[in-house]
Amino acid sequence: MIRSAPAEAFPMPVAQPLEARLVVDEDVTSRLSVPVSGRVTALLARPGDTVRRGQPLLALDSPDLGSALADLERAEADLALKQKTVARLQDLSTGEAVARRDLEQAQADVAQARAERARAERRLHNLNPGGQPVQGQRLTLGSPLDGVVVERNANLAMEASPALSSPLFVVSSLRQLWVLADLPERLAGQVHVGDKLVIESDAVPQARREARVLQVGPGVDPATRRVVLRAAVDNRDGRLMPEMFVRAWLQAGPGAAAVRLPNTAVVVRGVQSFVFVETAPGRFKRRRVELAARGGDDSFVREGVAAGERVVTQGALLLDAEMSAPADATP
Repeated sequence: MIRSAPAEAFPMPVAQPLEARLVVDEDVTSRLSVPVSGRVTALLARPGDTVRRGQPLLALDSPDLGSALADLERAEADLALKQKTVARLQDLSTGEAVARRDLEQAQADVAQARAERARAERRLHNLNPGGQPVQGQRLTLGSPLDGVVVERNANLAMEASPALSSPLFVVSSLRQLWVLADLPERLAGQVHVGDKLVIESDAVPQARREARVLQVGPGVDPATRRVVLRAAVDNRDGRLMPEMFVRAWLQAGPGAAAVRLPNTAVVVRGVQSFVFVETAPGRFKRRRVELAARGGDDSFVREGVAAGERVVTQGALLLDAEMSAPADATP
């Protein structure tokens, strides 16, 4: 069967596409754990939920937090009482109704009460450094940013503590993702921060987009002889997802363009390459082309075919055999 399709314009690649995957942008990702030990009493967000900054994610019942809050309230009450005692003694001291020593002792008690209140405040701050909302001994863990809950490792009634190895929630803004690609050692010197990549995914056809290189790894993996390349790709439309596999094409340079065709469209004869252009429905013309690069699945044409021309993508070898056969040849 003969099939044709329009030739596709494509930025000129440097080499074969890099195998890559998408991950969350760690600059806008928060991995949340509880600052104090306690029992989870309510789960207020599910994986996949879109959350706003400050929106509650879970509630935790923490006796340690309740004890620290009670200590602070006790210290504040004690300080207020001792301050009133000093004020009363100062009024009485004007008429020498109390001994100077009693007033000085009361003032020392106030200083001690202030120190106790400061200690209680520091302990409460250490147990809740993020200033999460607290009611009694119930702490509400909120999202620190606008984003999506991409992971939840919390369950009702579980005992949570700061020592847990996994975060209870992972919240990330998916408006931008990172691309992690394995760059061959021989290409490491050709890629620089700010260079452009073209990203494609089989899972999301027609979602080709550009990514910007953020970092080229500082070392080579001794097992694979690859360097980790990290780039950022815009995902405001939400079509790309973390952990999706993609192909990353390194561009040859600004303005360098080619026409991409599947390898099945190209017929190679010695050192020359040909394609079949559909000039009218059912009518084809063999045309010589100059290839800029040839990969495992696609070829990139520098000259001979323009973007938009219909080219035979399936059955090119059959057409070539028919056009090359003598007129009187028998099948």
